[in-house]
Amino acid sequence: MGRIDYYDDPQAPAINSVVPSVTVAVRDSVGRLLLIHKIDNGYWALPGGGHDPGESITDTAVREVREETGINVRVTGLVGTYTDPKHVMAYDDGEVRQQFSLCFHAVPLDESETPREDGTETKAAVWVEPADVPGLSIHPSMRRRVDHALDEQRTEPYLG
Repeated sequence: MGRIDYYDDPQAPAINSVVPSVTVAVRDSVGRLLLIHKIDNGYWALPGGGHDPGESITDTAVREVREETGINVRVTGLVGTYTDPKHVMAYDDGEVRQQFSLCFHAVPLDESETPREDGTETKAAVWVEPADVPGLSIHPSMRRRVDHALDEQRTEPYLG
């Protein structure tokens, strides 16, 4: 399914949906960040996805990372809440979502696991050095989450 991301764009279509979702900032013991290259919009991003009925939100985080990257993780904290109505995602089927995402910190359970793309949502899944993140094509809304996750001085979750 194709997707177009709008950010602070007066030409964005009207929102008709809000779907709770997660993103997960997974960092290994040497500080690398796990990123995926998304098929639907062509951007690099944190792994994540929609919350399913019957699971806790942290279960959603663990499941989405495993599905998109093959890495099993343990959630360790909250990066922040991201509900900016200026970030609108329009899908081919007519759904137009407002961003509603909780971003978590996590660590891999087994650092010998190698990330892999899933072929349906992700065309790549890789460990990235924080110094290499600025050069990647990342949507502004996702970049805010990545920047917050990598900010070692941040002591409180972002609330926005």
